[in-house]
Amino acid sequence: MSGIFDTDVENAWCPGCGNVPILNAVKKALERTGKPKHEIVLVSGIGQAAKLPHHVDVNVFNGLHGRALPAALAIRMANPSLTVVVTSGDGDIYGEGGNHFVHNIRRNPDIAVFVHDNQVYGLTKGQPSPTSDPGWTGSLQRSGVISGPFPPLAVAIALGCGFVARGIAADIEFTADLMVQAIAHKGFALVDILQPCVTFNKKNTYQWYGKMAYKLPADHDAADRVRAFELSLEWEERIPIGVLYRREDRPCFEELHPGVGDPPLHARETPPDAVRDLLRKRLFTLP
Repeated sequence: MSGIFDTDVENAWCPGCGNVPILNAVKKALERTGKPKHEIVLVSGIGQAAKLPHHVDVNVFNGLHGRALPAALAIRMANPSLTVVVTSGDGDIYGEGGNHFVHNIRRNPDIAVFVHDNQVYGLTKGQPSPTSDPGWTGSLQRSGVISGPFPPLAVAIALGCGFVARGIAADIEFTADLMVQAIAHKGFALVDILQPCVTFNKKNTYQWYGKMAYKLPADHDAADRVRAFELSLEWEERIPIGVLYRREDRPCFEELHPGVGDPPLHARETPPDAVRDLLRKRLFTLP
């Protein structure tokens, strides 16, 4: 049966791709928020994961590689009434977009970020990504990855991110629930989603994640930053999933920035002369 957020865009993902259950989780999460389609914007960069917004019937901005977060921030600042969600891959967000990831956590805009983390660049045919395990041989580094993996949850917690969680593609209901919580959180919210790449990463299969992942117990104190940081570094023996860390005391970037106010930026009229003067100052080419 078709869902309210379905589109007729042809899907080019590999059979069994972890992006498919993540797409289903996103649709479930958006439906559960009860928000109308025109008030939702999905933003992505470039990559196989970044194609997800094409398959969801809401507003979509598909940007440059690694540049999903700047676009999402601009959209949120221009119209704070919109629900802005970034959904893109580990290479796009943590690699090419790593600088934007770090500094948008510092800014704390009200954006939910869902990262498809399969530890590989799928669109460009199997190169190691920032989260690839040392020793893993991708399509380029045949002698194995020698760089230490980027720890996204640890970085987010260290920078004071207000909502830090990890989902798993195979468990759609669990991951959709994390997404709903992230969207409801006021401030920057990260959900890193473990997903297999059935074509280019033969190590991290559905079975491997099923064996390694465990759900955090009900009595886990998500306000305990030290414990959350410790959990964020668990990987070799078991991998915790769920809400690792949560805080509600940080004001959002939109609340602090003097340029965001009433009326919102998208509703303001800019005099033509002001635009012309700005372009003259920036480009030095107008007569």
